[in-house]
Amino acid sequence: MAADIAPDELSTREVISDPYPAYTQLRDRSPFNYEDLPAGSVPGIEHPLRSWALLRYGDVYGALRDHETFSSANNPLVGKAFPPLVLILDDPPRHTRFRRLVNKAFTLKRIEALTPWITSVAEELLDEAGTNEVDIVQRYTIPLPVKVIARLLGIPGDEYESFKRWSDAFLSLVSMDNVERMRSIQEMVEYFGKMAAARRARGAEDLITALVDAEVDGEKLEEWEILGFCILLLIAGNETTTNLLGNILNLLATMPDLWQRLRSDRSLVETVIEETLRYESPVQRLSRTATRDVEVSGVLIPKGDLITIYFGAANRDPAEFRNPDEFRLDRDLRNHVGFGMGIHYCLGAPLARAEAKISLTRFLDRFSVIRPGSAPAVRQTMTPVVFGFQQLPLVLERG
Repeated sequence: MAADIAPDELSTREVISDPYPAYTQLRDRSPFNYEDLPAGSVPGIEHPLRSWALLRYGDVYGALRDHETFSSANNPLVGKAFPPLVLILDDPPRHTRFRRLVNKAFTLKRIEALTPWITSVAEELLDEAGTNEVDIVQRYTIPLPVKVIARLLGIPGDEYESFKRWSDAFLSLVSMDNVERMRSIQEMVEYFGKMAAARRARGAEDLITALVDAEVDGEKLEEWEILGFCILLLIAGNETTTNLLGNILNLLATMPDLWQRLRSDRSLVETVIEETLRYESPVQRLSRTATRDVEVSGVLIPKGDLITIYFGAANRDPAEFRNPDEFRLDRDLRNHVGFGMGIHYCLGAPLARAEAKISLTRFLDRFSVIRPGSAPAVRQTMTPVVFGFQQLPLVLERG
């Protein structure tokens, strides 16, 4: 039995590295009010930042479907901890108009057209990684998603190390020196500002050009809106998929029988991806704000209070998923919330699934065995938002 975990420990490094014991202990007390960020963590916010934690599947599902009560706008950290973003921090009708602008970049048809190129990048990365013991995070799960989203945006994919550094800084609210963190975010803002200026001078077939040329209600997007779009797409486009890929490969490295079963039956690949999204959700939590007094599971949450929606906890709720702490391929996975639900359902979900399917297929084609390496695997602890690996050594053996 794990040691007792207090609600205020939800954002500690120990819980970030393995949040599931905390969810099991605290779910029946949900919703509860807890200290999400200690005083002084963010310049301009001198008091502790408190929030209501939603850990039950029913509460999470209900909040995700009710965007009028559980607003994505008015986040108190905007302008203090990070610049304003579009879509993820917007409500309708603004959210609806902005989503329409970028939806076409993530259609199944567009992703199918990208599939041969993504496959070639995957093959190239695996050629470079070789065999024997490899840190699969540095050699594969970081560069592939960043190169893919860079291509969609129209920026050089070979700068993926800088992009990853900026993404990590953006998410590292309490684990990085704030001066260093804000310097990295400013670099990212300046970079996309230069890219937008270049597209105004000379357009291309990419997302940044589409944003520069776009009009909403007859008006061009403002500069901060374009930059907010670019930052969101870069971060969401690489963090979710990097962590999904690492979680899949780590699980399969510890399940040799399942690896062999997959090698002989590729029809199970998509099920493995979906069960990983449920079992080890790459995005664990996001925030909302109550627009009115609202009762959740018998608890009154006052208007204006911050709410944290825990996708990872919902996906392990025994009220929705039988034996939730078991990795199984015989579940009904249609209602997992690994990519959210409702109007904010992950825009890039089809792309993430495609990258995961391509990657897993390429690994299965090449390697008869994958197993944990001799060096330790290290979970990321920089942010409670995502669940994944900072380091994942795997031994890759060819057939």
